[in-house]
Amino acid sequence: MCLAIPARVVELLDNDVAVVAFDTVRKRISLALVEDVAIGDFVLVHVGYALHKVSVEEAERTLKMMAEAGVLREELEEISA
Repeated sequence: MCLAIPARVVELLDNDVAVVAFDTVRKRISLALVEDVAIGDFVLVHVGYALHKVSVEEAERTLKMMAEAGVLREELEEISA
């Protein structure tokens, strides 16, 4: 399906790259489209790019709704593939 998913930034690398955590899955993504990202921030991620920062509350609310709708597991499986 390929939705944008909130993820927590766990590591900042060179060249506008970060490692984010989607539950237990970790991925490298580009921060080229977002400014002032710090470790611990949540960003909305789509096809390997952070689109913008979101609050902890917004991230939690979105993840909860995705889980309730039954799409979160599917998206996490796609990301980890």
